[in-house]
Amino acid sequence: MLDDILAAIPFGIILAFTIGPVFFVLLETGATKGFTSAVIFDLGVIFADIVFIFVIFKSTDSLLDKIKDDPKLLVFGGVLLVAYGFISFIKTSKSFRSIVREHHRIELPKKDYGKLFIKGFLLNFINIGVLLGWLGFIVIGTSITTSKNGVTIFITTMLIAYFLTDLVKIAAAKRLRNKLTPRRIFKTKKIVSLVILVFGIILLTQGLFPELYEKSKEQIEKVNPIN
Repeated sequence: MLDDILAAIPFGIILAFTIGPVFFVLLETGATKGFTSAVIFDLGVIFADIVFIFVIFKSTDSLLDKIKDDPKLLVFGGVLLVAYGFISFIKTSKSFRSIVREHHRIELPKKDYGKLFIKGFLLNFINIGVLLGWLGFIVIGTSITTSKNGVTIFITTMLIAYFLTDLVKIAAAKRLRNKLTPRRIFKTKKIVSLVILVFGIILLTQGLFPELYEKSKEQIEKVNPIN
C-alpha cells in the first residue's frame, strides 16, 4: 500500500502544474479574491476530476481487469498519454500569442462561493483532454499497483497530492503570478507536455516489451536498492 501511495505522489504534483485556463484562474483567484475563494474554486475543479474518474471506472471495468492479466493492453494507456503529451506540445508551440492574451484577459466572477465552485467545475469539465488524461493515469495505476484496491489508493493519493500542491500554489499566488510571465508559462507548458509524453513512452515500453522492462527495473533496483 505504501508503495502505491509513494508511486502516485509525483503524478499528483505533475498534474497540479499542468498549465491551462484552470491554472491561470486559480492563481488569479488566490491573488485577488483570497485564499478561501481560490480553495472553493479548486474544489469545483477536483469535483469535475472525480466525475471523470467515476465515469471511467464505470465504463472500463472489463478493460482494467484485463490489463492485470495482459500487460500488452498497457499499450492503450501509453498511446493515450503519448497522444495527449504530443498534441499538448504541438498546440503549445503554436500558442504563445494566445498565452499572452489569456494571461492578461482572465475575468473573475464576484466573490460568490457557489459561482466559484461551479466555474471551477465547468472550466475543468468541458476539457475533454482531462478525461483522456485520467484514463491514462488509471491505466498506469492498474499496471503498477500491487496492493488490494491499489488503483483506488493510487488515484485517491494523486487527487490529495494534487489538492495539497494547489494549496501551496494558492498561498503563494501573488508572488507566483508575478513570476509567471507569458514566456515562462510557454516554456513550462512545453516541459509538462514532454513529461507526460515520457510517461506515455515508459508505459508503451512496459506493454510492448514486458520482459525487457522487468530486467531494466531489476538492474535499477540492484544499483539503487530501496532497503
